[in-house]
Amino acid sequence: MQLYLIRHAIAEDTAPEGRKDDARPLSEEGVRRFRQVVKGLDRLEVRFSKLYHSPKLRAVQTADLLMKLVDGESEVMPALAEPPQEILLAALAGFGKEDRVGMVGHEPWLSELCAWLVLGDRQKGTAFILKKGGIARLEGEPEPGKMQLLALLPPSVLRAI
Repeated sequence: MQLYLIRHAIAEDTAPEGRKDDARPLSEEGVRRFRQVVKGLDRLEVRFSKLYHSPKLRAVQTADLLMKLVDGESEVMPALAEPPQEILLAALAGFGKEDRVGMVGHEPWLSELCAWLVLGDRQKGTAFILKKGGIARLEGEPEPGKMQLLALLPPSVLRAI
C-alpha cells in the first residue's frame, strides 16, 4: 500500500480564549499555503482511497482541504493525536497494494510513526521531521520496519509543482 503521512498546515499560535489547544484553528496563511500543496498533489495525480485525521481542529481543517483528492471517505482517528500505537497499524492492515491512505496528524508523532514503519524503531523519529503541511510518502506492508520511505516532501516543494 501507499501511505501518506501529512502534518497539519500552519495553525494559529494560540487557541481562542477559553478553549483548549485542540481547538487551535489553521491560520489564514496556513489555509492559503496548504491549498497550494493540495494543487501540487493534484498535479501529481495523488488520490486517497481513505483519509484518517486527528480530532484536533487544525488536523480536521487540513483534512477538509484534502477532501477533493479523496475518492473514498475520511475518518477521525484519535490515535493520530498521540504517540504511535498498534491501533494505527491495525487500521492500515486491511488495505491492499493499490490503496493510497492518508493520515493527517501532528509532530513529533508522525515522525515517530514514520520511523516505526520504516526503521522498526519509534525512537528514531528525529530522522524524519515533517514541516507543517509536509508529507512523507511510504510504500509497503504497514508493519514495523516493512515500509520504504519514497519521499519526504516539504510543503515548499509541493507548492512549486
